[in-house]
Amino acid sequence: MFPTEFAFHLPKGYLDGEGRLHQDGVMRLARALDEIVPLRDPRVKANPAYATVIILSRVIVHLGELPEINPAVIEGLFAADLDYLQKFYRQINGLTPLEVDGGR
Repeated sequence: MFPTEFAFHLPKGYLDGEGRLHQDGVMRLARALDEIVPLRDPRVKANPAYATVIILSRVIVHLGELPEINPAVIEGLFAADLDYLQKFYRQINGLTPLEVDGGR
């Protein structure tokens, strides 16, 4: 068996409506369906870049103490955190070499 979930720490953190900062989370490996389902979404049809928002909301298992991760949470991330999560997604799913283990 191999790992399917990976911990991360956001560089800035998600600031919720009550002023709490959420930085630690877990992302699971993506399945084909995670990349297919967003293509049916009208928001993606209007703006293909929005697929990233939906995909991340599907694969992030938890973030801090938030009860749910949905597209609104991803939309509320700081740009540095969105960039971090996009790179992290690519790394854990084998789309770019892993930096943590030397690219094996």
